[in-house]
Amino acid sequence: MRTVLDPTGERRAPARALLPRPASLRGRTVGLLDISKARGDVVLDRLEELLREDGVTVRRYRKPTFARIAPVDLRHEITEQCEVVIEALAD
Repeated sequence: MRTVLDPTGERRAPARALLPRPASLRGRTVGLLDISKARGDVVLDRLEELLREDGVTVRRYRKPTFARIAPVDLRHEITEQCEVVIEALAD
């Protein structure tokens, strides 16, 4: 018999309401977050190109490693500079 312990102590994930989505990204500042997985930058490069063609201001960010959550300073910077964030996952 094996016992699995959950270090978070959560029995259920906390419920969170989704924020309202903008009707359009045109004229907004969008942050593209590369989580440092292989080829994530390839996906974001193309996405950045398409967004800029549509009149979107794009800012790029990168986590130091995909194995950990983004550092507090990086999350704060994104929050202060962007209205919308797209996170890239790729392998």
